[in-house]
Amino acid sequence: MRKLILIVVFGLAIGALFGQLMQSLPGYWLVRVGDTSYQTSFWFGLILLLALFMVVHFVLRLLLRMRRPVSRLKVWNSRTRNRNAMRRTVRGLVALAEGRWKRAEKALTKAADDSSTPLVNYLSAALAAHYQGRYDQADTLLRRAHLSTEGSDTAVGMVQAQLMLDRQQFEEALATLTRLEKQLPEHPQVLKLLKQAYLSVNDWDGLRRLMPRLAKQQLVTEEERHELEQRAYRELIVQAARNPDDVERVRNLWADMPDHLRGDVELVGLYTESLVRGGEEGIAERLLRHSLKERWDTRLVLRYGLLNVDAGRQLAYAEKWLQERPNDPDLLLTLGRLSLRNAYWGKAQEYFEASQRQRPSGVVCAELARLFANLGEHNKSQLYYRQSVELLDKSLPALPQPSDRNL
Repeated sequence: MRKLILIVVFGLAIGALFGQLMQSLPGYWLVRVGDTSYQTSFWFGLILLLALFMVVHFVLRLLLRMRRPVSRLKVWNSRTRNRNAMRRTVRGLVALAEGRWKRAEKALTKAADDSSTPLVNYLSAALAAHYQGRYDQADTLLRRAHLSTEGSDTAVGMVQAQLMLDRQQFEEALATLTRLEKQLPEHPQVLKLLKQAYLSVNDWDGLRRLMPRLAKQQLVTEEERHELEQRAYRELIVQAARNPDDVERVRNLWADMPDHLRGDVELVGLYTESLVRGGEEGIAERLLRHSLKERWDTRLVLRYGLLNVDAGRQLAYAEKWLQERPNDPDLLLTLGRLSLRNAYWGKAQEYFEASQRQRPSGVVCAELARLFANLGEHNKSQLYYRQSVELLDKSLPALPQPSDRNL
C-alpha cells in the first residue's frame, strides 16, 4: 500500500514538473516539405517523437523475431527433448537399482542421445545388458559411451574391467587395468580391481608389489594385508624352489620380504627347504637358529635336527635350549637325532627315551627300534617296533578291517 501511494505521489510530482516546464518553456516545431508545412507545439512534438521511437523499436524487434522462428523452435524442441530424456534416465536408473535389467537398458539407451549426460546412460545401460548375459551388447554400449564423451577413458575402462572380471575374463581385465594403472597409478578403484585381477590369475609377484600401495591408501585391513602378503610370498617361494638352481631368486624374495613376515613359521620352513635343496644348509642352520631364538616352534625344532651342517655345534646349541626347556619332547627328539649324527649312541638312547616318557610317540619308538636293532639288541628293537605300530595305529582313521570270519 505504501509503495502504491509513493508511486502516485511521484507521478503527480513529475506531472506537475512537466506542466510547469511546458508553461515556462514555450516553443513549437515547424516541418516544411515542399510547399507544405506542419507546425505544432514543442512538447506535443516531443511526445510524438517518443511515441514514434517506441513504435519503430517494437516493429524492429518483431521483425527480428520473425527472422529466427526456426532457431527458436529448435531451441524449444531441444529443451523439451532434454527434459524427456532426463525423465527416462531417472526411470532407467531406478529400474537398474531394482534389478529390472531389460527395462533399464531400454530406457537408458533410448534417452542417451538427448541426455545431457550420455556417458552415464551408456555405462548404466551396459551394466543392465551385462546382467542379462548380453555381453556383446554390453561391449557395444561401452564403445558408445567412449565415443559420447571426451575424456571418458578412465570411467569406461574401469567399468569394462569390472565386467571382464565378472565374466572371468581375467587376462583381458588385467591388461585393461595395467593400462589404466600407468595413467592413474594411485587411483583407489584401479588398485582394488588390480588386486582382484592378480588374485584371479595367480600373479603373486604383481600382488606383493601392489600391497604397499593398497596399505598406504587404507584399501585393505592389516589382517587382510598380512594374509595376502603371506600367501603371495609363500607361493613365490614354492615356485622358485621347484628349480634348485634358482636359490638366488629365493634369497632375493626373502630379502624383499617385509620384516613382520620373516617371523612366520610357515615361510621360514619353506625358505629353509629351498635353501637345503639349493645346497645352502649353512644359511638354513643360521636361519632356523635365529628364528627359534625369536619364536619357539615345534616344526622348526624338528627341522633343525635334520640339517647336515656341523653336528657337534648343532648339538651344543640344542643342549643350551634344553636348559630352558628340559621337558620339551620335540627338543629331546631333535637332541637324540643330533647325538646319532655325532655317533653318541648312549646319549641318543637317553634323549629318545626321555622324549618317549614326556609324550609317547610312534616316531620316537621307531627311532629307538632302529637304534637297538643296529646295536644288536633285537628284543628291545622288536618291543619298540610293536609300540611304534600300536601308537601309529591309534592315529589312523577308524575304517572297516578284515576279520577271521571274513577270510
